[in-house]
Amino acid sequence: MKTAWVFPGQGSQAIGMGSDLFDLPEASAKFEQAEQILGWSVPDICQHPEDKVSRTLYTQPCLYVVESILADLARSRGQQPDFVAGHSLGEYVALCVAGVFDFEAGLQLVKKRAELMDQASDGMMAALLGFNQEQLDQQLQQTPGVVLANDNNAGQVVISGTPAAVEAVLSQVKAKRAMKLNVSGAFHSPLMAPAAADFQTTLAEVPFNTAQMPVLSNVDPAPTVDADVLKSRLSQQMTGRVRWREISLRLPEEDVSRVVEIGPGKVLTGVIKRTCPGLVLENISSVAELPEP
Repeated sequence: MKTAWVFPGQGSQAIGMGSDLFDLPEASAKFEQAEQILGWSVPDICQHPEDKVSRTLYTQPCLYVVESILADLARSRGQQPDFVAGHSLGEYVALCVAGVFDFEAGLQLVKKRAELMDQASDGMMAALLGFNQEQLDQQLQQTPGVVLANDNNAGQVVISGTPAAVEAVLSQVKAKRAMKLNVSGAFHSPLMAPAAADFQTTLAEVPFNTAQMPVLSNVDPAPTVDADVLKSRLSQQMTGRVRWREISLRLPEEDVSRVVEIGPGKVLTGVIKRTCPGLVLENISSVAELPEP
């Protein structure tokens, strides 16, 4: 029985996330390393009553640190994945868990990514649930300035683009629910090209290692351990589509029968369940949910 570990991205954060980790002796070193790199305290931000953890600048590093520590704890209790994948920001945790780069190098990348994405203020994202796929595809083709950003499953997608273009598509496509997302820019769209170009210089300086287990990337779900391929895929991620539905479908093809979502919330297991109802889905969002050592 093969197991995949999956790591959620922005949107899974919540005030108080990771609070059961803050006093754990085995987690303290990583929280200290993070504070040195970031210049601020992850526990302080996660517990801030004004929901600071939902600002992109803070969300991404906080998720990366909390998810990395939970993965460490799962490993220390004898758990090990055969495959890893992460949704958007979560891909950085997946690469770290696979040994492609170490915790500090990954956090430096995430810090830069969060700063750039936090400054990208000229776009909008919206989620659609329960929609006509043909109608949506047609509207996206006819409307310049908007793209499909997250293909999560057959009933849930996110579009991204200029506010006018996103509004135009929302007005033309019937959906059970359509929600504008509380994000600062048009992530996973061509509007992120300037930020992505800035990010390349930081990414170029980080050496990538061969992965210890195959990684399924957002922009290409075919599993690989090749360091150069993984780096190239990551470089396309900020402007590219998150192909999560295809990642979900690929897991059973690779004989994965169990998926463990490591991180706050249950977004990914919920999304995967619709695409692959036959998989065993588990969550580790807190110390209490860790397996017995």
